[in-house]
Amino acid sequence: MTFADLALSRRLERAEGYSCAQHAAARGRVAPDVGAEWMEHAGAYAAFDGRESPITQSFGLGLLEPLTPSVLEVFEHFFESRGARVEHEMSPFAGADALALLCARGYRPIEVSSVLCRPVSAVVVDLPTNVRVRVIDSSDGEIWTDVCIRGWSHMPELREILQDLGTITLAREATRCFLAEIDGAPAGAAILALHDGIALFGGSSTVPELRRRGTHTALLDARMRHAQEAGCELAMVVAPPGSDSQRNAERTGFRLAYTRTKWRRQSGVKPDSV
Repeated sequence: MTFADLALSRRLERAEGYSCAQHAAARGRVAPDVGAEWMEHAGAYAAFDGRESPITQSFGLGLLEPLTPSVLEVFEHFFESRGARVEHEMSPFAGADALALLCARGYRPIEVSSVLCRPVSAVVVDLPTNVRVRVIDSSDGEIWTDVCIRGWSHMPELREILQDLGTITLAREATRCFLAEIDGAPAGAAILALHDGIALFGGSSTVPELRRRGTHTALLDARMRHAQEAGCELAMVVAPPGSDSQRNAERTGFRLAYTRTKWRRQSGVKPDSV
């Protein structure tokens, strides 16, 4: 049995932090003019993927080492020296003292997300025979990116970020891009990132005209099988609380491990004495 505790949170947060670090490293290789970089300090990761990128943030603060003003200053300098907002994804297992420190230094919560997990095992589903899922290579990068853009068309603010997602993701370490097709037509896209026995399921989208045709389940099944073959123990999903994404994950055996909060440092706010 997997318990929702500090040990689990350490593994899950480091898996996602590592994934973001590899994204920044890949962008650094593909588009060096962006200045993408990452660092690891005090058991936590920070990634800079551009000033407006949702990848630009930290993961895991306060989980392996206590969060102190000096630790926070290292992360704050990493982001501020690159002209980026200072944002941290904080697990509740970092503790109340860590959250109090953030408040004292001028941080405010800006986002809440559900972190779900389940043992890695094949999903028992009856998939439509006309749905096919495959791992792609660079030759399908543009097609895969186009599916992502169309699948997330309800969020136009993401379009610019998604434009080069395929190129960057295909260049990441320990990451696979999956493409679902219905009768040979590109229908859905998804990402699987692997780290230390954790399989992070992300980026799943379906083009509007082909939704409710089995692509979401097919992509989940294919990634779960891939994770099993890679020797992963746990699958991980992050979703907005109460969203369709969370409900879809729970229907396929994922369970809520904890709810975490993203914190942003407010500009012009002077830290209290701590």
